[in-house]
Amino acid sequence: MSNLNKVMLIGRLTRDPEIVEFAGGGKVANLGFAVNNRRRNGETGEWEEVPVWLNLKAFNRESGRKLADRAAVLTKGRQVYVEGHLALEEWTGKEDGKPHSRTLVYVDNMEFLGGGKPRQGEDKPRPEAEAEEKPARAGRPRKRAED
Repeated sequence: MSNLNKVMLIGRLTRDPEIVEFAGGGKVANLGFAVNNRRRNGETGEWEEVPVWLNLKAFNRESGRKLADRAAVLTKGRQVYVEGHLALEEWTGKEDGKPHSRTLVYVDNMEFLGGGKPRQGEDKPRPEAEAEEKPARAGRPRKRAED
């Protein structure tokens, strides 16, 4: 049986990106990210939002996919759509010498959505991303951006 490792998220940045530049010229943006899950409170019966906190990494990879550069213009609170895959990072602690690991999301694609304060030079959202945020009017078909 085949495997599938695909993550699709819409959430908000929990901090400004941390950009790390490598000696060979590469870059990575480390991002804090939060998405909300809805669940019913067993005691009150009310629905509540429960945050899930994630760490994301966006690399500058092959030409045309400069995800670290794109992420660098984001700010805390900005809403972002992310496609990526799960990755396990493992290392030995410098102070304790013990093995450590964490699961995070490596970003394969990202789209900037509404909310948060934009930085200078930020990409503008695609027209279809803006259209997705606005509800369609009842009784009228919604025109797609590529039509």
